Amino acid sequence: MSEHRRKPPQPQGGGRAAARRGQPGPSSGRRAAPRGATGSPSDSYGAGGEERPYGGRAEARRAAQRSGGGRRRAAEAAGRRGRAAAGPPSKRFLDYPRAGKYGWQRWVPSWRLVSGLCIFLFGSMVAAVGIGYAMVGIPSENDAAKSQNNVYYWADKTQMAAVGTGQNRQNVSFDQIPKAMQWAVISAENKSFYEDSGVDPMGIARALANMARGGDTQGGSTITQQFVKNTYLSQEQTLSRKFKEMFISIKVGTRLSKEEILQGYLNTSYYGRGAYGIQAAAQTYYGKDAVELTDSECAFLAALLKGPTYYDPADNSSIDPAATAEANTKRSKERWSWILGEMHKDGHLSDADYQKAAEKYPMPQGLKATKGMSGQISYLVDTAKKYVLNHSDIPQAQFDQGGYQIYTTFEKDKVEALTEAVQKIEKENIDPKKRERDKYVQFGAASVKPNDGAIVALYGGAGYENDHFNNNADTSGVPVGSTWKPFVLAAAMEYGTYASDGVGISPQSKYNGNDHLKIRNNDGSYVLKKDNSVFFQENESDHPWGYITLHKAMEQSVNTPFVQLGMDVGMKNVRDVAEKSGILDASFATLNPSFALGTSTPSAIRMADAYATFAASGKQADPYSVVSVKHDGQDEPGFTKPKVTQAMPEKVANNVTKVLENVIENGTAQKAKALGRAAAGKTGTTDSNKSAWFVGYTQQLSTSVAMFRENPRNHQLLSMNGTAGVESIHGGDIPTAVWTEYMKAALKGEEDPGFPEAGEIGEVLDGVGAPSPTPSVTEEEPSETPSETPSEDEAEPSESPSPPAPSPSDSCRPFEWNCDDGDEEGGGGGNGSGGGTDGGASSSPSATESSGNSRGNGNGGLFEGSDG
Repeated sequence: MSEHRRKPPQPQGGGRAAARRGQPGPSSGRRAAPRGATGSPSDSYGAGGEERPYGGRAEARRAAQRSGGGRRRAAEAAGRRGRAAAGPPSKRFLDYPRAGKYGWQRWVPSWRLVSGLCIFLFGSMVAAVGIGYAMVGIPSENDAAKSQNNVYYWADKTQMAAVGTGQNRQNVSFDQIPKAMQWAVISAENKSFYEDSGVDPMGIARALANMARGGDTQGGSTITQQFVKNTYLSQEQTLSRKFKEMFISIKVGTRLSKEEILQGYLNTSYYGRGAYGIQAAAQTYYGKDAVELTDSECAFLAALLKGPTYYDPADNSSIDPAATAEANTKRSKERWSWILGEMHKDGHLSDADYQKAAEKYPMPQGLKATKGMSGQISYLVDTAKKYVLNHSDIPQAQFDQGGYQIYTTFEKDKVEALTEAVQKIEKENIDPKKRERDKYVQFGAASVKPNDGAIVALYGGAGYENDHFNNNADTSGVPVGSTWKPFVLAAAMEYGTYASDGVGISPQSKYNGNDHLKIRNNDGSYVLKKDNSVFFQENESDHPWGYITLHKAMEQSVNTPFVQLGMDVGMKNVRDVAEKSGILDASFATLNPSFALGTSTPSAIRMADAYATFAASGKQADPYSVVSVKHDGQDEPGFTKPKVTQAMPEKVANNVTKVLENVIENGTAQKAKALGRAAAGKTGTTDSNKSAWFVGYTQQLSTSVAMFRENPRNHQLLSMNGTAGVESIHGGDIPTAVWTEYMKAALKGEEDPGFPEAGEIGEVLDGVGAPSPTPSVTEEEPSETPSETPSEDEAEPSESPSPPAPSPSDSCRPFEWNCDDGDEEGGGGGNGSGGGTDGGASSSPSATESSGNSRGNGNGGLFEGSDG
């Protein structure tokens, strides 16, 4: 209540009430004492005749409310009085939260604080940029040319080869670089080169944004930035590298002329084939100096800068399956044409010069051998390099700059022994000057340690120096023929057939081995051809085998039992067994009846590794060629040995070995008996005699040998009928002779441990397969001597057309677990790519028709397995 409404003071007088008010001490009544009362008589309402401050209880309450506004405000007021009594607050360097403010206002920064922080941050950034700019140096193209060698070592750690880029790198001055080359890269990569500052801020911003999202950190770089990256920086994509690149690029842009930058860029860029710089590229691709390049050739070389793996017309499918010669040529022509068009549009080519340059694509010359890369060394280095690039994060361009030490699994004595074996047998049998069919004959071979996966030797071909650049040991496109039959037998022993209710069957089970046999689907219906006529499987000869054991059928490589067995087991199970043994999925052919006869196209390395699984009692390890890589004394990650896994039951693998021992002892591979020790193996040849194989092993070593003819122009396989002066080449002939010659040397002085006991396995099925017109049952045990009329495992080409895929109703019973659906898997009787083998009804696939890439499927170099 305001002061002007108070009651006038009452005169003090006698009476009990007045006496009570005048008593000392706290009041016992309910009246509120006046604020500041001390309790002394002089402070009481009636003391000393002073005026009474309040007129009553209500007045006292209203006075209390006016004075404090509640406990909280009273406390705050008390605090303010306390601070006032203590003096002004001390000043803080950073007044935050703000002093003298309360509630939300304490947390709102003042304009002085905001402006101060902005000035501080801006100054710090300017200082950081200044320091960064001052600390970085300008890159030198001459320093970049001082590349080191990559040194490769044998398994015993002695030096195998030193491969460097320095020998293939030479800087040239600006006046030696054709104008067309200069304008080609400017039109293709950085049209504003002569106007920009050397840094693309938007490109860097995109790169940083991509990095924040976890994507690719590369983003539209200028020629200046590319020059900096080529000469000064590692190729890792990190935030710090991007900022460093920016600082150096800014400094380069201010210190060097545009001509110096462009010269440096063209002298340090990687053009593929180990060529760094425009001079090396001109010599590598066209055999001339850079100054002599035509406008069209300049556009081609400029196209390579986008990525030589994909724009060099040579085959790089061993690095990436998508980089085939055909695909690369197409990409190269398209970009070459586009660059010429951009040069013309930008005014750097006249109409006449453009028409002349675009008239014909300047196909470069083929690959050339480099110093020290002759003989098998080139293929060994090629295999090891691919393995390194595919088991690490090292970019190829950085790897080619050198400084790496690569320790391989290759054993020098075994590599030399394999080379000598091939050359000896080849010289004894092949004479291109005497016979037309001896031309273009090639060999590929590989040797792998069982229970380990180490590739100890390989034979890739005649050598780079003889213009043979395809590594035949690491190539796909050559069907393996009857060397595939052991996987069919292994699947039957592990999974059984539809007739055995999933119980594994014994090698002593009998199947009809007669020629010209109808093949049945699981429901009993016959496999049909496209015209709905019945498909017949052929053998090499019409010998009436009747019902023979699978053991005997493997010995003499009779086709019909294994085709029917594959259908009964299920081709998917056959494929799975082969894959678990080490065969890459990319090399599998269509799952039709011919799949059982080897229409698939794995490399020599993968076949040796898969047979090593049998040698190791079912234990499998992916093949590998590198044990460690060092750079600047530090081990690079990614080169631990592949894990060993149990790919199939031990008893299954040992029984396969027992059967394959008999192939050497009594069957189609008797030439291998000259090895003089326990060994197992299988021969194989495809239809039309386009390839012949032998794959064999002891407990210590598994080796595969392939022989084939190939058209050098289109890489199509050619028939070997008439090669070496014989009607046809069998796997048991020249390939087995090479294998035996090599294994004698490779195992010289080694003990002969033999193989583990196989033991009984599976259920014996009797009389399985289509009924024979005149069945003649042979004994279950293998013969001690070869049959008088061996079927061998090779066949004359069959003229029978390939059968079509039967419909599901014709081929599979409902819910048949091990039956191949014709529509899904490509049919029962082949699709024109099949003929694997020994009298199959269809021809073998060509290198370009087969599954997987035509050259180099990544074995020992570009592995696709889990660990290598």
